Amino acid sequence: MNRKSLVLLFGLIFCVQNLAFAQNATLTNIIVTNTRDDLLVYLNVEGAFTEKMKKAILSGVSTTFSYYLSFYRVRNIWFDDNIEDIKVTNTIKYNNLKEEYIVERSWEKSGPQVTKSFDEAQKLMSEIDSLKIIPLKQLEKGAHYQLRAKAELSKVTLPFYLHYVLFFVSLWDFETDWYTVDFIY
Repeated sequence: MNRKSLVLLFGLIFCVQNLAFAQNATLTNIIVTNTRDDLLVYLNVEGAFTEKMKKAILSGVSTTFSYYLSFYRVRNIWFDDNIEDIKVTNTIKYNNLKEEYIVERSWEKSGPQVTKSFDEAQKLMSEIDSLKIIPLKQLEKGAHYQLRAKAELSKVTLPFYLHYVLFFVSLWDFETDWYTVDFIY
């Protein structure tokens, strides 16, 4: 086997391996609703947690999910008008001494939530509830609007020397597709 064929074979194996470990995370239950004063969004991400991710969290790796939301006014003849771009994060850290999970959600003012249950921590990480998008007074009655949403696991930053040891961490990265919700206010 010549050198070119060997390089091609290893490249193919590497690509197939990454496809085998690819994750199919999706956004579900996207709901756009309102209170008396504000437009709110609710959503969940499913398929984000794997066994490798759970093991990494239990070993002390802090993990952050980032949610990107873009709110547009849809215009038929011209480009859509981007009204608001929002990025929120949910971060989980496991405390080995107390055997508890600390989940911090950037959009909640109540501070971090602490739980002993991984299932509860996973639920807190995987959902956005009652996130304020925009005050209703900024919307025009009868106008067409669109909310676009996406979630991703923020890239893990490790000390330089650990990049060689923990190369497997990239195998549990995920990023969802963009999802859209159209509505008329």
